[in-house]
Amino acid sequence: MDDVNRRTGTGSAASPGNVVAVLRDLGPVTRQQLQQHLGLSRATLVERLDVLARHRLVTTVGLRASSGGRPAQLLAVDRTSRVAVVGAVGATLVSVGVADLRGTVLAERTERLPPGHTPDDVLPWLLDTARDQLRTLGRQGDLAAAGLAVPGQIDQRTGISVMPPTMTAWRDQPLRTPLAEGLSVDVQLENDANALAYGEYLAADAPRATVLGVSVGSGIGAGVVIGGRPHRGATGCAGEIGHIRIEDREERCTCGRHGCVAALASGTALVRRLRFDGVRTIPDVIRRVSTGEQFASDLAHEAGRLVGTVLATVVTILNPDLVRVGGEIGSLPPFLAGLTSTLREQAHEVAARGLDIGPAVLGERAQLVGLAGLAAEAVLAPAAVDRLAAG
Repeated sequence: MDDVNRRTGTGSAASPGNVVAVLRDLGPVTRQQLQQHLGLSRATLVERLDVLARHRLVTTVGLRASSGGRPAQLLAVDRTSRVAVVGAVGATLVSVGVADLRGTVLAERTERLPPGHTPDDVLPWLLDTARDQLRTLGRQGDLAAAGLAVPGQIDQRTGISVMPPTMTAWRDQPLRTPLAEGLSVDVQLENDANALAYGEYLAADAPRATVLGVSVGSGIGAGVVIGGRPHRGATGCAGEIGHIRIEDREERCTCGRHGCVAALASGTALVRRLRFDGVRTIPDVIRRVSTGEQFASDLAHEAGRLVGTVLATVVTILNPDLVRVGGEIGSLPPFLAGLTSTLREQAHEVAARGLDIGPAVLGERAQLVGLAGLAAEAVLAPAAVDRLAAG
């Protein structure tokens, strides 16, 4: 995918990090064009490019058409020579893969998880699987970063999962440290809906777009990308729409409150409402809806309308360009139809005008692609490049 989230360097013109930042801004350019833009001497630029090429951060991508004489090589940031391990853990599913820094997923595996799973159950499997994928791809020496998405809030300073309402055993658990130690790279942690939204932002290839991503599985969450960055909020709980209360409803939610939209419209809620008919799991719900069973389809449509009611307020406040809906329940056609119609009916007329609403175009890979993009941002940040070059 194209580099749609470019950054201006903050160091001196001669900084390796600044050279990479300018290359990201300008796109493929010749050495002469880069030298003129940076104002560096030829000798200094050659030295910087040698360092960056040695660390596989810059590469040649072809030749500029010439009207006479020898055609000049074009330089660009190298986003394929290095890779990231990316993983997403939810209440019912875990996915792990290897992706390059463009967001291309090179290997991927998804498994269903038992109820009540813990970090001790999942993280060792995730690490072992990632190492096997790297070995199979022959990319062990190319690992540059890792990323993990989980539901709920994350303390970005400590790397601890704060409050995943659908995964109580993961509350107050360290996530960054075991992964960083297991893979010997820096680890980016992100809320699952933010990872989905960022993946869809990359897929849209629209640098100025504001993207609202909605994930509906066991729980319900939303993520927002504004100005090319996930918006986490002051305390990390931006997008927790699953715990907005629906008036006059008293169903108890996993968060301990009553009437939350997650208690009414999530996969967990649909399982509960269909339990009388033998439904025990979210895959059971998906099978009933996918085979056209009327009552299950009607419930999914009603759930979509409830989520659409909440999103109408969010859309009116944020005025996004795109709304993308994913997750096991969110991707069901009756759910998406109910959400879309209600959102268009209830959002402010101007906010809804031209609003692009649809399923996540990346499907189940949206979170992994988003994490790969966030890992690339960390690896290619000017300060990170300068540290690597100095080392």
